[in-house]
Amino acid sequence: MRQILVDQARRKQALKRGAGNFPQVLDTQIPGPVPDEELLAVHEFIDALSQHDIQASEVIKLRYFVGLTLEETATTLGISPRSVGNIWEYGRAWLMREIERETRT
Repeated sequence: MRQILVDQARRKQALKRGAGNFPQVLDTQIPGPVPDEELLAVHEFIDALSQHDIQASEVIKLRYFVGLTLEETATTLGISPRSVGNIWEYGRAWLMREIERETRT
């Protein structure tokens, strides 16, 4: 799901395709919960996070891109919901710090 959303966002931004200013068929449109720019930024930061903490990146992917709840994520990963909550908070804080660092430069 993550790759589909990222690919869609990239297609929309491609200049040769009008940067998203072209009609789209509703059947193939995958609704995204966030703007394309944010989606691409999160995609890149999750890849960076996976270099430091693979479990945190997995939790972020499942919660952000798939939309799973804490309980569903815990079941999928085979860990407790409390652990998922802690990892989710850590991952979100890490991403926010990196996004802030990126915007300052």
